[in-house]
Amino acid sequence: MRNRLALIFLWALFTLSASGAQPTKLNFVFILVDDLGKQDMSCEGSTFYETPNIDALARSGMRFSNGYSTCQVCSPSRASIMLGTYPARNKITDWIGAATGKNWRRNDRVLPVEYVHALPKEETTIAEAMREDGYRTFFAGKWHLGGEGSFPEDHGFDINIGGHHRGGPPGGYFSPYRNPKMKDGPKGESLPIRLAKETADFIEANKEQNFFAYLSFYSVHGPIQTTQILWQKYQKKAEALDLTEARFKFDRTKGVRQVQDNPIYAGMMESLDNAVGIVLKRLRDLGLDKNTVVIFTSDNGGVSSGDAFATACLPFRGGKGRQWEGGIRQPYYIHVP
Repeated sequence: MRNRLALIFLWALFTLSASGAQPTKLNFVFILVDDLGKQDMSCEGSTFYETPNIDALARSGMRFSNGYSTCQVCSPSRASIMLGTYPARNKITDWIGAATGKNWRRNDRVLPVEYVHALPKEETTIAEAMREDGYRTFFAGKWHLGGEGSFPEDHGFDINIGGHHRGGPPGGYFSPYRNPKMKDGPKGESLPIRLAKETADFIEANKEQNFFAYLSFYSVHGPIQTTQILWQKYQKKAEALDLTEARFKFDRTKGVRQVQDNPIYAGMMESLDNAVGIVLKRLRDLGLDKNTVVIFTSDNGGVSSGDAFATACLPFRGGKGRQWEGGIRQPYYIHVP
């Protein structure tokens, strides 16, 4: 109940003018990054990754230092964002597609609970609430909240570009994408750049009316991929670190990356940052930055184990898939004009 009251208060705050005399609706752009670690931005202390556009967004608004996701994996936290409820209440308690119950490893003493495999139809999503209030609603990118009959367009979004049942990009980060909800671009086109341009175009097409744009990047989920040019740039940067300490540490069951020095992941971060910059620039060019709330966060912690051991989450322990701070601590920035 307290969460719902807080949301109502924030909504009232955002939709009232400074004078309080006449209500004025603001536009909303919600940017969700997949598997982004709390420490992966320059503004959070990273000296290896370069994120000037995200840093500028953080500086322009409120940067929360204690942001948390509701789960250490993606689908539950994404459902929480869509519904405003905790995983224990909406029953999406693991990433959709994960083994559970009797299908789990037989030698485990504790079995994970059975979970719901799609957003409940009877629940109201944020998109449905926004559309009911007169907003044009748009979704681009990763969905992973159900299959046929439970896609973004089934839960309140007027437009869906790229959102389907898969948790990662089926064709990787360069066209052809093999995505049933998005046409392929020219061969080699960058997926985050494409999603950002689709979002920016939606914003421009709806500049005369209120809009809610939900940009849900597949980045920086595996597969970890970048261009040859960006790899070379960050490979040189990694070599210049001249590391002498151990880059990996074994933590109970698996190795964990201790240093941010992965040139492929760094290239992905730069592409992600460029994509965020495209959306922010379009808002400025259209003069909509003066009437648009921009929210930026991640669904869970960075991948410090597996997926090529993409990043390091230190000083937080663990990463994606683990309930320690590294798995649930999030970047969380809100820009309010």
